[in-house]
Amino acid sequence: MKTIKTLFAALAAAALFQALPARAEFPEKPIEFIIPFGAGGGADIEGRLLADEMGKILGVAVVPVNKPGAGGAITYTHVKNAKPDGYTVAWSSTSILTSTNIGNVDYEYSALEHIGRVEYQPMPFAVRADAPWQTLKDFADDCTANPGKYKIANSSSGSATHLAAIAIANAIGCEVIHLPVGIKRRNASVLSGEADAMVAPLTGALNLAKAGKIRLLAIPSGERNGVIQDVPTAAEQGYDAHLDLFRSLSVPKGTPDAVKARLADAMIAAAKSDAFMTLAAKSGFTVAPMGHAEFEKLLASEDELVKGIMQQAGLYKSKKAN
Repeated sequence: MKTIKTLFAALAAAALFQALPARAEFPEKPIEFIIPFGAGGGADIEGRLLADEMGKILGVAVVPVNKPGAGGAITYTHVKNAKPDGYTVAWSSTSILTSTNIGNVDYEYSALEHIGRVEYQPMPFAVRADAPWQTLKDFADDCTANPGKYKIANSSSGSATHLAAIAIANAIGCEVIHLPVGIKRRNASVLSGEADAMVAPLTGALNLAKAGKIRLLAIPSGERNGVIQDVPTAAEQGYDAHLDLFRSLSVPKGTPDAVKARLADAMIAAAKSDAFMTLAAKSGFTVAPMGHAEFEKLLASEDELVKGIMQQAGLYKSKKAN
């Protein structure tokens, strides 16, 4: 009798299991793709195209949503606090390091999980086309002879462009005035003469350089960029300044490994799509997808670099425990 009861119990369990709906594979609904900056800029243009290409691969809409503010902190906090199910993704960048080190938030970059890197690009040091300086050395010589005279525009205090400008100013040994004028005013401030120079992502400066309105004197990178091959690195001119801008994907802590792997696969495929590669060739960023493990190592070293520049400039603020 006991054997028969056991058999009936097993049959009932099997029937119940078969009646249960199969677990759906991720994704089964649209994904929010949160962009930390406003519409129309390089981050927005790149992010929207990547989201579109990821949507084609994943089979659901990947919907761009702009949440600018606090140097990216609004986006990162939103994503950090979102449900860890893969349906809220941050189009992150070097700003995940700048916003967490300057004290805009009370957590470290490690409070989020990072799917991987998509691309990186230089941040050129640029002046107006009719400025007297033909090289970074020209500017350095003039600047060191006139400390506190020249103004360098950036997107915001503690931003990647601000830190790159600090790194360049430190390398050339010059005291300058840093102008946090915002992304939209940064280029205009140089063209109008409000600022003497600026640092901007290449995607934000390239069109003006091609139009002959600004001159790119140097990039604080390890090597020259293929789109602006004639622009030397700061190191080539004898100045030790290095900070590139990267763009990547991040999700809330606790997102399942299978979901992160699916997002990573889609990210890499989208980055290598014809449409995204065409934009890269036109805009000057380097498509270099990097998976989670490798990217975590890069994040750790870049975090130390960002922290060091901020500490030298008196911008760094320690964080509370996550």
